[in-house]
Amino acid sequence: MLVASLPFAGHVGVMAAVSNELVRRGHDVVAYTGAKYHHRFVGARWLPWTDAPDFDDAALARTFPRVGNLKGMRSNLANFADVLVGTAPGQVRDVLREDFDLVVTEHLAFGAGMAAELRGVPWATVSLTPLTLPSRDLPPFGLPLMPAATGLERLRDRVLRPVVESVAPRATDPLFDRARKQVGLDPRRRAFEASYSKDLLLAQAVPGLEYVRSDLPAHVHFVGRLIDPPKPMALPDWWPDLDGRTVVHVTQGTLETGADDLVRPAIEALADLDVLVVATGPGLAGVPGNVRTAPFIPHDLLLPRTDLMITNGGWGGVLAAVEAGVPIVVVPGSLDKPEVARRVAWSGVGVRTRPVHLRKAVEEVLGEPRYRERARELGSGIKAAGGAARAADLVEALMRR
Repeated sequence: MLVASLPFAGHVGVMAAVSNELVRRGHDVVAYTGAKYHHRFVGARWLPWTDAPDFDDAALARTFPRVGNLKGMRSNLANFADVLVGTAPGQVRDVLREDFDLVVTEHLAFGAGMAAELRGVPWATVSLTPLTLPSRDLPPFGLPLMPAATGLERLRDRVLRPVVESVAPRATDPLFDRARKQVGLDPRRRAFEASYSKDLLLAQAVPGLEYVRSDLPAHVHFVGRLIDPPKPMALPDWWPDLDGRTVVHVTQGTLETGADDLVRPAIEALADLDVLVVATGPGLAGVPGNVRTAPFIPHDLLLPRTDLMITNGGWGGVLAAVEAGVPIVVVPGSLDKPEVARRVAWSGVGVRTRPVHLRKAVEEVLGEPRYRERARELGSGIKAAGGAARAADLVEALMRR
């Protein structure tokens, strides 16, 4: 079988967990990803990006100049058009060089799904973000709206859904149609939604953290969090400083890593608060006395020692915090992160805020036990959902159909 991942750190961690579990079960796995991360797919044969332009996710604009710094609408549109959809025909050509009976792909590696369609084999999609599937129970994805709680809000959503469903494809469908035509596939209406497999969709989440849908398709399965166990590593020499302290972890995640967006504002906001701030990321120096820094610490090592996490809303980091029973303050970044922030607030595991109100939000979440209690409740659900083992079970069941 073939497992496909765009060469972004956050994507690779998820897909490598699935691939490694399938390899452990004795399956012959081909890992289609970039050169930077192929070593993460242990025991799989590597299929490199060749026709699709390989890239370094830490310097994306070097290969795709229009994406710039990934901030703002223009940059986000360029990311969608140039990186996600624009590389899809090359992905198809790369993947079709291999023999495979089944494809497991993240939902943004569009070319791998197209290749499965061309080859006529079953395929499974792994959702790396909150589900974008439309629902009669929800407002359209991407709008700054929470699920309806009143009759008036439900009426609002009934009006908005057909409007968005008729307008949004006008922007995305031509991009997909062009990519599909290049590889010999017919156009599809609402092609972004159609890029999800109809065979099997593995959703990283649990009900209660993800919105409730009464019309959730039967092929969608919640598998909790997909991650490999952390490898042993040397801990920072300040690690004992965590003992007996209220620990606040602040992170920019793996994509928008500039410290000025969130990490430094958080450090400044909490400088005179009686907490120990653990900030991870590049270029952190000259920090107050209540701050400890490191380029990287695996969440599964740090979060059990943490009382609260501040994040820009990466879905993987949010899932890690909730699994560890850690409440969250989200200052949402771009792309899907505002949707993540709304789910954090809706589920009760934390709050969303702006940098100017960060200290107040931290004090609220630390002072209200209900946030930690809810995080622990949903964290138990994430653990019980099965993770990579459950995902592999479902993939094997798809193979046997």
